[in-house]
Amino acid sequence: MGIKIYHNSRCSKSRQTLEILKKKNFDIEIVEYLKSPPTFEELSVILRKLKYEPRELLRKSEEVYKKENLSDMSISNNKIIEKMVTYPILIERPIVINGDKAVIGRPPERVLDII
Repeated sequence: MGIKIYHNSRCSKSRQTLEILKKKNFDIEIVEYLKSPPTFEELSVILRKLKYEPRELLRKSEEVYKKENLSDMSISNNKIIEKMVTYPILIERPIVINGDKAVIGRPPERVLDII
């Protein structure tokens, strides 16, 4: 079974995480999530594997986070997931999945926990 990385090539942490995986000679599926965002269902599965609540996966420094008022705690989890699907820049990166395990590669060495 291969490893999947939700990758943003402009992100240094994402590039560093991918390099760690490449050095281990894994079969890697690279998903450029800004170009091919996960569906609502895919993101829900990712969240379960990460054991995260949707808000924990949000990049709070992004302009769209402020524009969409996502700090409002009354916004439902489903709505948060919908916003991440609509605006994938909101999704923390990189996400690495190995079977039923997943981590955020921050720091990049965290990927070693699931391989």
